[in-house]
Amino acid sequence: METPQYVVAHLRRALAEDPRTCELGIHVTIRGEVVVLGGEVSSVERKQAMETVIREQLPTARIHNDVHVTLPCAPEGTEDLSAPERS
Repeated sequence: METPQYVVAHLRRALAEDPRTCELGIHVTIRGEVVVLGGEVSSVERKQAMETVIREQLPTARIHNDVHVTLPCAPEGTEDLSAPERS
């Protein structure tokens, strides 16, 4: 059996390289027999795809998917980019 550090590296690489996920910012940890996923994604589908990718890599693993979905929204108001006046 591989050490947890190698398994984590393998899983992070799978999440980064799989076209369904392409995620670099997801935290992967192993706690005992459980793979724990953490971070933020932009859709429920992407969150579920991460679990699918992990399941394909470790079919018998227990997975705790603690990834949060944050919906992108347009900024409110306008941003003033003009240089401040000097006195």
